Amino acid sequence: MAEVSIKNVEESEIDTILSEDIDFKGELSFEKPLMIKGKFNGVINASSDLYVGKDAVIRAQIDASQVSVKGRVEGNINSKETIELFSTANITGDITSPAVVMEKGCIFNGICTMTAK
Repeated sequence: MAEVSIKNVEESEIDTILSEDIDFKGELSFEKPLMIKGKFNGVINASSDLYVGKDAVIRAQIDASQVSVKGRVEGNINSKETIELFSTANITGDITSPAVVMEKGCIFNGICTMTAK
């Protein structure tokens, strides 16, 4: 069986980055790509892409266009396009998306529901 490989996104391609020293609570809404490298608790409603950094810890309900995870997420993830789980991802919660890609080594505990676009 072939190994799954997900393309890394360059930070320079992302409009907003919440750095490692950020510990944010509340509701996030955004229309351009966002990367979280720190901690976040709450709700994320986005019409764009969300990137979760390797050392990020997110406890949230997530709704976004595309969700790419390298860190830890506790909560359900709903994506309109794709959910990408890198080998370092640790997900506890249900995921819903038309497409899901998981690298070998990621941890996913939940229910995966594949939807039509």
